[in-house]
Amino acid sequence: MPAIKAILWDNDGVLVDTEHLYRDATREVLAIAGVHLTDEHYRELFLTQNNGAWHLAAELGHSESAIEAMRKERDARYAKLLAARNHAIAGVEEVLRELHGRYAMAIVTSSHRAHFDIIHAATGFLRYFDFVLAREDYVNSKPDPEPYLAAIARMGLTPDECIAVEDTPRGLIAATGAGLRCIVIPNELTHGGDFAAAHKVLTHVRELPLLLEAAQQAAPV
Repeated sequence: MPAIKAILWDNDGVLVDTEHLYRDATREVLAIAGVHLTDEHYRELFLTQNNGAWHLAAELGHSESAIEAMRKERDARYAKLLAARNHAIAGVEEVLRELHGRYAMAIVTSSHRAHFDIIHAATGFLRYFDFVLAREDYVNSKPDPEPYLAAIARMGLTPDECIAVEDTPRGLIAATGAGLRCIVIPNELTHGGDFAAAHKVLTHVRELPLLLEAAQQAAPV
């Protein structure tokens, strides 16, 4: 395999601990509509399929306009939770600082730009990245490979020269669908997911620099 030149990072659950906040905001709004969203449902509908759960409200007779109002309320609640504090995962900044300048780095996220900007107003992480692709920057979201294919093209590299860092089954499917090796770092919500196709599964982001160093040493000269 060629030497790794670029790292493509997911955001929620990898750089910042925000996935549970999105779940909570969604769950609260759906509860008002009479829908009980369990963690199991959330993992399957959001973190594997990426289909959302609004169809559950539709099945109870809620109109399209009512569901759109629910979606806006969920987004507003989520934004408020994001703005409350810094959600950076411990150890991430140290790893980004260590890798910065050694690899090209980008964020490839399913987050909408408005939410992404709220998150990173507090983290200070963006100085380590060459660019960000948010939900508005592509048509088809993960698990479709389009976001990663767009990032690879913008890097001007081949998939073999890049590696993805993810935390969800849908992210893994997107990365491998784009021809990328994918390192998975599960979190509380995604632990126990199907990560058989991952290049490696790590327990913490702090393990990443040593793994990359080993891969570089093994790459052909």
